[in-house]
Formats: sequence, structure tokens, C-alpha cells
Amino acid sequence: MSLRDSLDLIRMVNPEGGQAVLEHEIMAERASSLGTAESRVVKALAALEGRGDDKERLSAARDAVWKYFVQRELCGFRRHNDVIADLGIPQRVLNGLGAVTR
Repeated sequence: MSLRDSLDLIRMVNPEGGQAVLEHEIMAERASSLGTAESRVVKALAALEGRGDDKERLSAARDAVWKYFVQRELCGFRRHNDVIADLGIPQRVLNGLGAVTR
């Protein structure tokens, strides 16, 4: 086998390409998980809206928001102020998380 044949074989195997594919799949899974977590927050907030201080629904909303924040941080998003405003997360939900909005 010549050097040229070896180089062609390396290009065919393309180990960097395999890693890129894996990284792409990981990023796609993170994005999907983040979307699912956001949907759960929206659903929990909708259930909470107009129901007063139902402790069970408030607890479910806090749990969904906390999990969403954790998922965002795993994706590299450290600041949550924009999504708090966009999703309309009430202060009473945030109070149970220990979150501070500014």
C-alpha cells in the first residue's frame, strides 16, 4: 500500500466527520429537550393561571420552571431574564425557586 492509498483510506474513514456527526446529534437532542421543557412550563403556567393559590399547581409550575432553567444552563444559557419575561413566569413561581429578577 502506498502513502497515497493510506491517505485515501484515512479520508474515507474520516474520524473527524464521525465526531462532528455525534456532536450534531448531541446538540439536536439538547435542543429537543429544551423545547420539551419549555412546553412543560407553558402548560404548567396555563394550569396555574386563574386558579388562585392552588398549592399543587403552584408546586408543579415551580418544578417545571426549575427543570427548564436547569436544561437551559446545560445548553449554556446562564441568564433567564428574557425567558422569564417572554413566558410571563409569575413572581410567585420564581419565589419558590430562590430566583431573583432584576
